[in-house]
Amino acid sequence: MIDAERFAEVYWTLCPHLRWKTQFYAETPTAPPLPPDDGFFWCAFTQTCLGPDGALVEPESCASAHRACYGTGRVR
Repeated sequence: MIDAERFAEVYWTLCPHLRWKTQFYAETPTAPPLPPDDGFFWCAFTQTCLGPDGALVEPESCASAHRACYGTGRVR
């Protein structure tokens, strides 16, 4: 899969603990901030690019309730 597909600017059901730098820009958005296409994401629980389940943190993988740590930060 190419980066353009992995980081496409569409609305996902993202884990609320997924973080990216444009979330913190001083703007008044009219919609939730979109993930950037630069690939810099981190988990609020681990503060790294790997989630609590040891998998890579990015919109595609953090948009599914099927992920073990989705929404809770705990591995089921």
